[in-house]
Amino acid sequence: MIIAREATSADVPAITEIFQACYGAAYSDSRFYDPSALNKLVISDDTLVLVAEDNTTGKILGTGSVILEVGAYADLTGEFGRLAVLPEARNRGIGKLLMEERLRLVESRLQLGLIEGRTAHPYTLKIAERHRFTPVGFLPLKWQLQNRESIVLLARHFGNALELRKNHPRLIPEAYPLACLALERCGVRPDAIVDEEAAAYPAGNIYSLQELTTEGYAALLRIERGRVRNREIFGPMRLHYGLFLVQARKSRYLIARENGAIAGAVGFILDPAEKVVRVFELISLHDDVVRFLLSEMERLCRQEWQICYIEIDVSAYSPRMQRTLVEIGFLPAAYVPALVFHEVERLDAIKMVRLLVPLQVELTQLTPHARMVAETVLRPFKSRSILPRIAQVARELPIFGGLNTEQISRLAGVCTVSTFAPGTILFREGDVSDQLHVVLDGNVEIAIETTRRSVGFVSRGECLGELSLLTHAHHSATAIAQTEVETAVLDYRDLAELIRLRPDIGIQIYKNLAVGVGEKLKRADLS
Repeated sequence: MIIAREATSADVPAITEIFQACYGAAYSDSRFYDPSALNKLVISDDTLVLVAEDNTTGKILGTGSVILEVGAYADLTGEFGRLAVLPEARNRGIGKLLMEERLRLVESRLQLGLIEGRTAHPYTLKIAERHRFTPVGFLPLKWQLQNRESIVLLARHFGNALELRKNHPRLIPEAYPLACLALERCGVRPDAIVDEEAAAYPAGNIYSLQELTTEGYAALLRIERGRVRNREIFGPMRLHYGLFLVQARKSRYLIARENGAIAGAVGFILDPAEKVVRVFELISLHDDVVRFLLSEMERLCRQEWQICYIEIDVSAYSPRMQRTLVEIGFLPAAYVPALVFHEVERLDAIKMVRLLVPLQVELTQLTPHARMVAETVLRPFKSRSILPRIAQVARELPIFGGLNTEQISRLAGVCTVSTFAPGTILFREGDVSDQLHVVLDGNVEIAIETTRRSVGFVSRGECLGELSLLTHAHHSATAIAQTEVETAVLDYRDLAELIRLRPDIGIQIYKNLAVGVGEKLKRADLS
């Protein structure tokens, strides 16, 4: 019989053996291979570590943990992590047993539980979803093991967490689709307000930059803005814990000085093994120091520290900070309802990510719910990589006619780019239309398959499938690439959502599409 129980110091060698068997020598968190560090986790009041034991043989077959109070507010948030089972003991219900025992022991102590599930091992995702954890984010290439791995973030609320949630977050458009999906998955009616007008923090004075020392600690602590009031960035550490505790946890602060006086600081944890930076606090005396600090931190990560991944938890009620981070290169990767407890209510937060390595991810092993979240997250990451390509030719494309620079950027931001080899069929006569193609390069033949008749060609700057998209009818012809063809692809759902949020863009798009259809019909009549 296999039982789950709390771990003791005597179990530390067996737990280390399990991690080595599951993760190999490349596991980046050295605490799980260091007996003294692992023993501290086992005996800590802030960490629950369980083991699964075969009580016939006494062999430890699996382990799981919960890190309690992971937030800076003692906010009843816990991270369910390190669920690992010896490879030879899998498929015996050990993971399910450890999950159920963890939930039994901690659910009265938590309002929110989080799980970071590896995409390389869907077992964790499946068992988490069976126990009512729901995917709320996808963190691309966050972990460094043998290779960089992506993480699915899952959440489960306990007790009255959602009743305490602050309503009506204010979001920039880039965060809205993910927020709606996460809220619905967590059983909350989406109530976010899209803020199209929020301006980013300005680029202002050039400040001098230095690391925090004891000399600057007292002066920085006296700046209330950002540290106490109207917090816009959240994390597991705060300056008021004390400088020496901050340093003991390997946290760092960059200080901005103006004429020798401290104007603000950004706090972060740098993990050189994972090549990850997590920002946890921003303190500012002036508006223009905010962008300076975040930009300098991002520059150092990119140019000097060889960081691959930066993560920031941003208030869902601070569209100005959200917009600033997007302009610096960050994108929404997770939306966590009721993540942070503040005063008398719980606040939603957006995990925003700056990815500094090429985006190469594999989604084949994800569960259906996790895949939907991952695709929602990845769409802006993919769009950002092709945005300069589309923007470069946008002025030449009739569908973008009459749009200003900001409107073009919004429309291009919901596009993806597809490439088709010669002879490839883009879509067939009779297919359901859910995409519009804008030809960026190459030539496409339009043919009626039933009569084997070519009816024309579409080239750079023209659209494919617009009539079917406008009328919701099946395609009336087949589109075949005659040369190598590159198209910007507008998905119907993305286009409809953009037009719902921005009717000004929708009016111009429909006008342009109608003109384009008319031109094609004229050419068809002449032929």
